[in-house]
Amino acid sequence: MKRRTFIQTTASAFALAPFAIGQAGQAANNKLNVAFIGSGGRAGNHIGFFSNNENIVAFCDVDEKRASDNYRKAPDAKRFKDFRVMFDQMANEIDAVVVSTPDHTHFVATYNAMALGKHVLTEKPLTHDIWQARTLKKAGHYFKVVTQMGNQGHATDGIRKVKEWYESGVTGKVHTVLSSFGGPSFGPNKYFQKPESHPPAKQAVPEHLDWQLWRGPVAKNVEYNSVYVPTRWRGFFDFGNAQLGDWACHTLDAPFWALDLGAPSSVEVLERVSTAENFVPDQSLLKFTFPANKKRGPVVLYWGDGGLKGPIKEEWNLKGDIGSMCMVGEKGAISTGGRPNDPRLVNDDQWSEFKKNLPAETIRRIKGGHLQEWVDAIKGDGPAPGSNFDYASGLTEMTLLGVLAQRSGKNIEWDAKNMRVTNHPELNLFVREPVRKGWERGDEVWAESIRRES
Repeated sequence: MKRRTFIQTTASAFALAPFAIGQAGQAANNKLNVAFIGSGGRAGNHIGFFSNNENIVAFCDVDEKRASDNYRKAPDAKRFKDFRVMFDQMANEIDAVVVSTPDHTHFVATYNAMALGKHVLTEKPLTHDIWQARTLKKAGHYFKVVTQMGNQGHATDGIRKVKEWYESGVTGKVHTVLSSFGGPSFGPNKYFQKPESHPPAKQAVPEHLDWQLWRGPVAKNVEYNSVYVPTRWRGFFDFGNAQLGDWACHTLDAPFWALDLGAPSSVEVLERVSTAENFVPDQSLLKFTFPANKKRGPVVLYWGDGGLKGPIKEEWNLKGDIGSMCMVGEKGAISTGGRPNDPRLVNDDQWSEFKKNLPAETIRRIKGGHLQEWVDAIKGDGPAPGSNFDYASGLTEMTLLGVLAQRSGKNIEWDAKNMRVTNHPELNLFVREPVRKGWERGDEVWAESIRRES
C-alpha cells in the first residue's frame, strides 16, 4: 500500500470506527512513519523499538547536544528544532508522533500533532494543567486519532492482577489508599537541584540550545539558567510537576483504575516543608477524598514524598510490606511498588493462602508493552490502548490537583463538573494557565463539544 493510500485509508476508517484502521490485520505489513518531538533523554528508551519495527522519519529537539546520541540511531531521519516547522514541511510523511518533551510543552506539541490527524503517544503526566488534560481528551474524539500516555505500567500483567484481585473480593470494600515516594533528592548529581537564588540568575544560553523554543508556551518570561536543563526542570512548577507529577501516574495508576476513583472532591495539605516559592517542596503529605460512586464507597488516598507517609491504623492488620502503594480494604490489602508491576497481599498468611487459588484472568493481556499496544491499535490489530487519553486525562487531573495543593500549600475543594477550585478562586489561574502569544491551541474542540451538548 502506498503512503498516500495508507493515510487516506486511515482517515476514512476512523470516520466509521475510532481506533481501528480498516479490517484487523489489513495494515499489519505496513510500517508507520514515526516522528519524535523531544529526541534526547527519555526518547532514547523508545527509539530502539521504533527503529526496529517502524520507520523513524523525523526528530525534533531544541537541544542539539542533548539529542545527538539518539540522532545517530536513525541517521536518515530529518532533524528539526521547531515541531511547527517539522509539520509544515513533513505533515504528509508522518503517521504517528511520540512526544517526550518536558511537561510544559506536552500539550501544545501533542495537540498540534492531533490536529493534523497524527496518532500520538505522550509521556506522563499528560499535561501541565487540568484544562489541557481535558482538552486532549476531547481532541482524541474530535480528530479521531489513536492516543496513549506513556505510563508503561498500565500495559503490564501486574496492574491487571490488582484489578482482578480487587474485583474477586479479596480485600472487601477498599476505604483507604496509602502511597508514597522517597524523593525528591537534591544535589548536583540528583534528579532535583536547588538553585543558588530564586528565581535563578540569568545565564548565557549555550549555542546548542534554543531557549525560547524550550520555554515554549510559558507566558512568564523565565530567563535561562543551567539548573533547568536538561533534566531538573521538573522541580520548578513553571515547567514541571515535582515528585508527585513524575511518579503518581505510575504509583497511583492501579488504584485509580481498579477503584474507578475519578476526580477527588478535595485535596488537603497535611504537611509541607518548602524552602522556596514555586519550587518542589522538600517534603509533603496530601490527603485526597473521593466521594462514593455506584461501584464503591468513599475512599481516602494519602500521598507522601520526602519520607512522609499516611497514617496506619492497628485494626487494618497490615503485617507485611505495604510498598509504595497499598489499597486497604475491610478484609485485606493489596500492595505494589512505585510501579504496579508486582502486586501482593500485605498480610503474609493471607498471601500464602491466596496464591494457592488465584482469581481467573479476566482482563485482556498486552503482548509487547505499551508501545506495541499503541502501534497495534493504529494498525487495527487491537483495541484502543488502555492508557488512551480518555483514561489518561482523568489520572492526570487527579495528579495535577495534588500538585496544585503542593504548589500553593492550600487545601483544595474541587468542583469537577465546572472544573473549578471553589474555596481559593485565585488558584484557577493554574487550572488553565496563561499561554504565550503564538502558542495557543485547543479552543475549537471546546466549541464543538458545546455545540453538540446544546
